[in-house]
Amino acid sequence: MTSDGFRRLALSQPDAVESAHMNHPDFRVRGRIFATLGYPDDAWGMVKLSPIDQELFVQADPETFSPVKGAWGKGGATRVQLRTARKALLSRAFDCAMRATLAAQQARRPASRTSKKSS
Repeated sequence: MTSDGFRRLALSQPDAVESAHMNHPDFRVRGRIFATLGYPDDAWGMVKLSPIDQELFVQADPETFSPVKGAWGKGGATRVQLRTARKALLSRAFDCAMRATLAAQQARRPASRTSKKSS
């Protein structure tokens, strides 16, 4: 997998857009990052998975997927070694990252309140 291949797969996700932060590209859905590219260097990407999905991807391909160190990794941030990444598995990781990102965004929204007027 190349950086361009990673980028194409990320942008093929519904509603995905490319942006940037901390001097490297990121990929967002509804303003939230679900993947980044080029950190710590050009050999790597990152997908933001649920901790359960992270465990499954690491088990499926430990040469490609590994948790980011520290709290980010415990929360599901998962490094992707581009050199060994296979398109089919990475595409599934992007799908999981998108779903996890949208679910987290939904969970942060306050419940809508309805009020009844007293007669």
